Amino acid sequence: MSALNRLDGFIHEHALYFLMGAIYLLLALLAWVLCGALRPKGGNPMSHVWPAIVIRLPGTPPPPEEPPFDPFPPLREPDYYDHDYPLD
Repeated sequence: MSALNRLDGFIHEHALYFLMGAIYLLLALLAWVLCGALRPKGGNPMSHVWPAIVIRLPGTPPPPEEPPFDPFPPLREPDYYDHDYPLD
């Protein structure tokens, strides 16, 4: 029986234990990476980046060049009138 068939059988029979073990291994790997596993060893030290908070103060916005598009313009009287009947 090959190793992949044995692993498949183990996962099929003990899925919960396999997932718990995988989670513990991934947490250990994450802790190792966050503790500096990927940091270069020796040589020039890495430059430090200090956190900063940037607050942009509101200024006067530039005037719009044209009025904004209104998809629902207000109703208005037509430009022409039929003089056969009174408007009132």
